[in-house]
Amino acid sequence: RGNLAVDGAVAKITGKEGLSFKGVAKCYGREEEALAAVLNDEIKAGDVIVIRYEGPAGGPGMREMLAPTSAVMGKGLGGKVALITDGRFSGGTHGFVVGHITPEAFKGGVLAVVEDGDEILIDAENNVLELLVDQSIIKERLSHWTQPTPNYTKGVLAKFAKLAKSASEGAVTD
Repeated sequence: RGNLAVDGAVAKITGKEGLSFKGVAKCYGREEEALAAVLNDEIKAGDVIVIRYEGPAGGPGMREMLAPTSAVMGKGLGGKVALITDGRFSGGTHGFVVGHITPEAFKGGVLAVVEDGDEILIDAENNVLELLVDQSIIKERLSHWTQPTPNYTKGVLAKFAKLAKSASEGAVTD
């Protein structure tokens, strides 16, 4: 749990990368932005890659974050960085990753107000995903946050984004 995932998250941590990770946030609003940062060597050991607005409503549809995690491994950063997202992962994902973070950023979860340079703790032993920022600062940031424009305003994806329940509820529409 923790302040970043009050309604839950899913961690794929085998233990070979360790059971906890504390690092500095590098924030991205889409999978493609994070992938470009990894490929352009903007990610360094000790970073926590934060990919938000990829959850059931924000994506919409919880896109798979295989490309960024594969790029992290390809750059030799597996075990040296972590990646957290309100999106999802495939079975082929490796490294220190946490997905399905709820509430998702698009719905105003704390993930939405993480800033570059913030410290994040992932503690798999105690099931905690924590933004290490004073609660009063988080509250202030949330008071100024506004929901971004949806990626789709018409069609089936717009309907899905409006109807989808949270990842912790299965991202279903009924």
